[in-house]
Amino acid sequence: MIAEPLRIGVYGGAFDPPHWAHRALAEAALAQLRLDRLLILPTGQAWHKARPLSDAHHRLAMCLLAFGDLPHTQVDPRETRRSGPSFTADSLQELRLENPGAQLFLLLGADQLLAFKTWMRWPEVLQLAQLAVANRATRIGADALDATHAEADLSGVDLPFIRLDMPLANISATAVRARFGQPLGRDGTHAALVPQPVAGYISQHHLYQNPS
Repeated sequence: MIAEPLRIGVYGGAFDPPHWAHRALAEAALAQLRLDRLLILPTGQAWHKARPLSDAHHRLAMCLLAFGDLPHTQVDPRETRRSGPSFTADSLQELRLENPGAQLFLLLGADQLLAFKTWMRWPEVLQLAQLAVANRATRIGADALDATHAEADLSGVDLPFIRLDMPLANISATAVRARFGQPLGRDGTHAALVPQPVAGYISQHHLYQNPS
């Protein structure tokens, strides 16, 4: 009997901070893709981000708090340890070498899919992993101020991808940072935005006092 290839999900992002929409996509991928393993990869030096990211050790710690209780899930620090700009293609290439024969799935929000062809070495990414995309939370990977319950229109996307059903409203990292930069964000109103352990970490370490 031939063993089926290992199914590995790869979920990269700034996670500054990780919020409920991030976790919902992770849960959807674990269930719908039948993943044997899910790797959470906080980005290192993000070439496409105009604003500076919070220190990597904070983002790694928050990811452990946000995702650590999910089955088959681990936080992978490789991109934060890489010198220079961090590219998804490099991480996928490393994972391919570390897991010969495995099937890799790259998890994306719909906004990321719509901008996919602006990525560095995007054709190489397609050769290394299948794209798995959330149909909702259309700005899950973006620093956007607005939020919407609407499902993204991906009908015009000429890329191969698997659609993940994720019935959770959009939450933007920008909105989360802004909320924690205000007194209102520290009295319990953050429960709908981030898991409680993440909220506690943000408050304990005084993150996002001057949000951007």
